[in-house]
Amino acid sequence: MKWSWKIARIAGIDVYLHFTFLLLVVWIGLGYWQLEGTPKAVVSGVGFILALFFCVLLHELGHALTARRYDIRTNRIVLLPIGGIASIERIPKDPGQEIRIALAGPAVSFGIALALWLALTASGGMAPLEEISASSGGGFFLQRLMLVNLLLGAFNLLPALPMDGGRVFRAVLATRFGNLRATRIASGVAQIVAILLALIGLHYNWFLVIIAVFIWIGALTESAMARTRSALEGISARRAMLTDFTVLEPDESLGRAVELTLAGSQKDFPVIVDGTVVGVLRQSDLLRGLHDHGKLCRVDQVMQREVPVVDIGEPLENVFEDMHTAGSGLLAVMEAGRLAGIIDLDNISEILRIDKALKDYEETRW
Repeated sequence: MKWSWKIARIAGIDVYLHFTFLLLVVWIGLGYWQLEGTPKAVVSGVGFILALFFCVLLHELGHALTARRYDIRTNRIVLLPIGGIASIERIPKDPGQEIRIALAGPAVSFGIALALWLALTASGGMAPLEEISASSGGGFFLQRLMLVNLLLGAFNLLPALPMDGGRVFRAVLATRFGNLRATRIASGVAQIVAILLALIGLHYNWFLVIIAVFIWIGALTESAMARTRSALEGISARRAMLTDFTVLEPDESLGRAVELTLAGSQKDFPVIVDGTVVGVLRQSDLLRGLHDHGKLCRVDQVMQREVPVVDIGEPLENVFEDMHTAGSGLLAVMEAGRLAGIIDLDNISEILRIDKALKDYEETRW
């Protein structure tokens, strides 16, 4: 995700922090300073937010590690002011697996709340709720954290995509209607929930309006993804890949890449050494390299070294999900360990357009 920085790698999963999270921390700090005017209050408020987002990270790790049990990789976890996003590489075809993955996050949140409740009860540190709500200082830190985790788990169970409850709802519907229709129904319900949240937020809390926008956009995205996956069913990477393409070597210059770009329609170039893909020169990398270093710059100075690869027989719906979740515009298609072709989003779009045109023709004949 753009404007994010990698801050950790946990259990083999990269964790990123979006820059807007820093704005939230500053806003919280200023709010506590205006409220109490002491450094202690600022540290307490910011400390609580950091502790809460550590709990959010554990919530997302619950999803990721459960997905790993089903051989589903998580590409990254991104922490945002509205929560966290665990980008798993694909949605399980088995609705039961999707339900377990979706419920793992709220289960972690409820588990944290339970652990804090047990600790506070054992130590005699529980206070009445009215005292907690009346306090604006750093007191009742753990009890506040317990309550927020309880709310976090419960709120995520709302039946609205892309939230956890929405994924459970979609998976339950999929057992009867199939994934595409189930996603359409769940997306429609999510949009209704988003409207209700927005109306409530306009009267009580603007943060609910932001969450409503997130749910609305997420529901539309899930629906569009489901339609695309359905359209790509039964198509393999072999059919979609480009076989007439040009490659570069690491020691070639960006000037050579410019010549190839202007001579044809190819924008991204695999970088090859002895038949092995060692990188890819994206058009954005080329332009940045030209701006910073000029035409004589070597390709390996600016190329991306991590290139997603797929087998030539891989279903195209899986390829599309890999490209979407990894944020990659190009994949290398391998056959018997050798580069057989490349796939980019334009290839997939062309396949969809061609198949739709053929389907429309067949329908008009009848």
